[in-house]
Amino acid sequence: MSNMRKIGIDYGDSRVGVAITDELGITAQGLETIHHKGNDKIVLKRLEEIFKEYNIDTIVIGIPINMNGTKTERVDITEKFIHKLKCKFNNVKIEKIDERLTTVAAHKTMNYLNINKHEKKNVVDTISAVYILETYMNKIDNQN
Repeated sequence: MSNMRKIGIDYGDSRVGVAITDELGITAQGLETIHHKGNDKIVLKRLEEIFKEYNIDTIVIGIPINMNGTKTERVDITEKFIHKLKCKFNNVKIEKIDERLTTVAAHKTMNYLNINKHEKKNVVDTISAVYILETYMNKIDNQN
């Protein structure tokens, strides 16, 4: 039995970034961006395929709270998606992470890496998912 992994999800309107931990659970790397155009079925189907490929015990999902701490309508949409995740993957732990700073960090990283404009929208969600997962991993490390 290989080690259990965790996946990070940056859930957006039309794209979902997915990141995954390595076999040892030390690093997070971008897996892919799922283009779903608002159809959760596409996301859930693709996640199911990812689950078949890897042993996953935790889903870490970013919650898009406003900078001032108020909830956005995206939060409600994300919560609905989380409910769908719980129904479909009921043996998996679901953790929520405040993702206020992840998109900002992702854009900084892309600027630093000199990623061009067209590529940006393909990778921003994946990089954000990596940050979401890393935030969670750092939180666990600090608790131990």
